[in-house]
Amino acid sequence: MIDFFDDLDDEFPLGDGTADTAGSVICPYCGEENTIALDPGSGGDQDYVEDCQVCCQPWRVRVHYDDQGSASVAIEPEAA
Repeated sequence: MIDFFDDLDDEFPLGDGTADTAGSVICPYCGEENTIALDPGSGGDQDYVEDCQVCCQPWRVRVHYDDQGSASVAIEPEAA
């Protein structure tokens, strides 16, 4: 059986075994703040589409985890 936390230790060898699991972003369409769930188990660099929780418009979400497990999150309008 593979231990999830062992995988995180491999991803973030200098960290304390914890990684950010939520991020706060401002929707580029409606300007409302959204808290989004982050999945550190999906890799150090992620790129996916998620809809605004307020106006339902799609964003492109880019997440980068540093060696300490801290996430930086950037969003932009999803091109049609």
